[in-house]
Amino acid sequence: MSHILARWVNPHPGAASTLTLEVIMASRRLHRIGFDPRLAIGVVLIIGSILGVWGVVRAADRSSPVLTATSTLSVGDTVTDDDLAVVNVRLDSAGERYLTALPAAGLVVTRTVFAGELVPLSAVRTDAEVQVSAVVVPSSLALAGSVQTGSLVDVWSAEQQEDGSFAPPTVIVSDVSVVRVVEQQGLVAAGTGERVEVLVPTGRVAALLAALSGENAISIVPAG
Repeated sequence: MSHILARWVNPHPGAASTLTLEVIMASRRLHRIGFDPRLAIGVVLIIGSILGVWGVVRAADRSSPVLTATSTLSVGDTVTDDDLAVVNVRLDSAGERYLTALPAAGLVVTRTVFAGELVPLSAVRTDAEVQVSAVVVPSSLALAGSVQTGSLVDVWSAEQQEDGSFAPPTVIVSDVSVVRVVEQQGLVAAGTGERVEVLVPTGRVAALLAALSGENAISIVPAG
């Protein structure tokens, strides 16, 4: 541009200062259109901020895949791939309590798992591990409304003393799954408690039967 100024011959000398000013302004405009390092720095900072936020979010996402029931799984059901779906949830250390894969040996449900519920490892066993027996237990007290098929209950027993009173109750079996609540029918049901069929671990069946054969007061309450 300086070359243009040096060779410029103005036919109208009176307008020389005006023309020179216009040329200088045009030169500055051309300079502004060129590369601006401040713009590049701004772009780099924006991209860096986006990547930084993405990295923080990714580091905070500690979700892991676990299996959930696609439909209600009842006690005794054999679990198949069609019964399960994979979901990603954040459970931290609690994730060890839930099923993450279906073993080749297959699984059997030992307590009801409702549709949409994460499948607890405590609710399933392999065929070889299923060692439970179904026992019908009468309850001396009315059942809570929450006691129904698939719920978990504790069976309490209070031993009758020689004077007819009862000792403080103790838990015979805990966290056993309800197969069904047996309906009482006819006059036989009058004045008696309700009966519940539960799945009892094989190792606790003898103790439960001993309590049932005596004069113990048996109560069934929701596990908690």
